[in-house]
Amino acid sequence: MPRKEKAVLVTGGAGYIGSHTVRQLVEHHRDCGVVVLDTLERGHAESILDPEVKLFTGDMADQEVVEEVFTTFQIEAVIHFAAYTYVGESVTEPLKYYRNNTAAPLTILEAMQRHGCKQFIFSSTAATYGNPVATPITEEHPQQPINPYGASKLMLEQIIRDCESAWGLRAVFLRYFNASGCAPDAAIGEDHDPETHLIPLILMAISGERENITVFGENYETPDGTCVRDYIHVLDLANAHLKALDYLDKGGATVACNLGTGKGVSVREMLAIAEAVTGTKVPVVYGERRPGDPAELVADPARAKAILGWEAEYTDVTEIVATAWKWMTGPAKGRYTNVKR
Repeated sequence: MPRKEKAVLVTGGAGYIGSHTVRQLVEHHRDCGVVVLDTLERGHAESILDPEVKLFTGDMADQEVVEEVFTTFQIEAVIHFAAYTYVGESVTEPLKYYRNNTAAPLTILEAMQRHGCKQFIFSSTAATYGNPVATPITEEHPQQPINPYGASKLMLEQIIRDCESAWGLRAVFLRYFNASGCAPDAAIGEDHDPETHLIPLILMAISGERENITVFGENYETPDGTCVRDYIHVLDLANAHLKALDYLDKGGATVACNLGTGKGVSVREMLAIAEAVTGTKVPVVYGERRPGDPAELVADPARAKAILGWEAEYTDVTEIVATAWKWMTGPAKGRYTNVKR
């Protein structure tokens, strides 16, 4: 019987953060192959640039597809991105989120247990913290999510911890703050439908793809009255997953790490940065606050540096916006479809 190829499985690897991570894995983690499992419901096959990456088109809840992956390859570790991520949708359709974000990954975990794979890197979220009681937010901050999206991610964190106690699974929980930017060469980028992230929404208003950008609230207790967020470049997020993989390869214990820059940027500041990058005025409409929007969400990333040896390299928000604008105005974006291959 031929020996199976060693590989890292990336669920949701055709999505925004997943595809950037797959590209980094291919370039910098060459002792293993890379396998992607993605429904392509919200991801793009075109974002997987390397033909050596094996794409399985299917649902992580489908035991037959998952078993095919684990019997075809010797899966050494799983990097888990596949999830629904729209906070508003999670409020109106909570069962959709609990089924996909909490229940469906159990099929992956069961396969890992059967096949002796004990390394799991989880794309978690700062939404597990809920409304901050102190900022910057450390990993010791209470986890009290205020929407089903955050709750669905927190539940999976707990399930993974229980698997650690039961059969020795080791995991890194990477709790992102605001993912942003695109590959600097504009070969892959951010393409959501619908789009909810601030930077692409601003740039879509500038480019004419949408009529304007709505700023929700001008009277927060922040320096300029608008919400403050910690924007972390997608390549920095991708590199954190490689650092987490190295950490687990060396026997690291289960740990949670915040991923952010530790610096906050307000909505008004982001509008000004986008205008400076593009040389175009942003059409803005001001609206009421949205329920549940905290005034400020900023990470304390010290643990990621201390334990994983990771820290953000893209700390200039102007550079982050510039990479997003280059993608939005470049040729590669027009090639994105949901056509399956």
